[in-house]
Amino acid sequence: MIAAGTVLRGLAGRGATLFTGVPCSYLTPLIDAAIADPEIRYVGATSEGEAAGIAIGAWLGGGSPVTMCQNSGLGNMVNPVTSLALPCDVPFVMLCTRRGRPGYPDEPQHEVMGRVMGDLLDVIGVEWGPFGTTDDELEAALERADRSLRRSSRPYCLVVDDGAIAATPGLACEPERPRPPRGELADLCRGEPGTRAEALERVLATVGDEAAIVATTGKTGRELFTLADRPQHFYQVGAMGCASAVGLGLALTTPRRVVVLDGDGAALMKLGNMATIGANAPPNLVHVLLDNGVHDSTGGQRTVSSAISFTEVAIACGYRRALSCDRGEDFEAALRAALEEAGPQLLHVRIRPGSMPRLGRPTVHPSEVARRFRAFASATAPVAAGAPA
Repeated sequence: MIAAGTVLRGLAGRGATLFTGVPCSYLTPLIDAAIADPEIRYVGATSEGEAAGIAIGAWLGGGSPVTMCQNSGLGNMVNPVTSLALPCDVPFVMLCTRRGRPGYPDEPQHEVMGRVMGDLLDVIGVEWGPFGTTDDELEAALERADRSLRRSSRPYCLVVDDGAIAATPGLACEPERPRPPRGELADLCRGEPGTRAEALERVLATVGDEAAIVATTGKTGRELFTLADRPQHFYQVGAMGCASAVGLGLALTTPRRVVVLDGDGAALMKLGNMATIGANAPPNLVHVLLDNGVHDSTGGQRTVSSAISFTEVAIACGYRRALSCDRGEDFEAALRAALEEAGPQLLHVRIRPGSMPRLGRPTVHPSEVARRFRAFASATAPVAAGAPA
């Protein structure tokens, strides 16, 4: 068995700056040690897909993340890995436990993934190898992972078996998070929604040259690119629902102000992201949710956004402020104020369905978008209020 502290030191010694994931009993010693270590930032995610989004955002901000999950959760991670991390060539270490390993008794829900885990990683193009059970084996495994990350600029998966990591005696349980003070809630809707393009034009006119902008997949990113292509823009080509998770990982890593441009359908897909944002409370994050009530990129099928209140969800999750509006001038004023105040803040903007005529698509390859964005996000910039230095 390998001491959890040895694992942490091995990963941190190779530059790991942020650990995120969903617990597995095989990883309990490592997660407990990461939580107890003041030099390590551990972000507990509500889903493995969210953890992948957080890791991608942390890398975009200049960090070196590690994700942790069991192989059942690997299935949840497949979409953001294949549709975002791989097209953008984002490298990070995945620690994935091998539940249901053939020949080793386990719960029936792990049998299929235990049998196909290696084949699945091979099929999606993620290199992998054993984690090991001794210090020397771990060192060799980390060296293999390092070489793969440098060579391929893609995630590398270390497969962790039961009993590989030893518990550290005397670690205290993670304290319960205190409930934050209730944030400020406001509704300025007047029944005059504009278009997505009009809202994006106001974003471009307001955020200036220092903020990092993450645009959700679909027509939001396409319209932003059509209006203006800048290194401070990250067009999320896939991984629907992960824009706010990417924004969280980014906000925890860069000192810049981070503006996430989300959509109602995407936000609903991973609503748990808002809970993780509220719990971690990045003060430099502004979450803009453009709500037209439909899945615009796939034919205009209705979402359920008209039946819920995103602003009340955000406040319940711990956001400092949440405001709903529809008039362009109200949105611009709210965004201008949000950029000057501590977050996280949600600006819920009702817009009309439909998109701009002659809508283009990003012509810059996703990997180039990711690299120029990382260079921008990790460069010296004015520090947003309370952001990581």
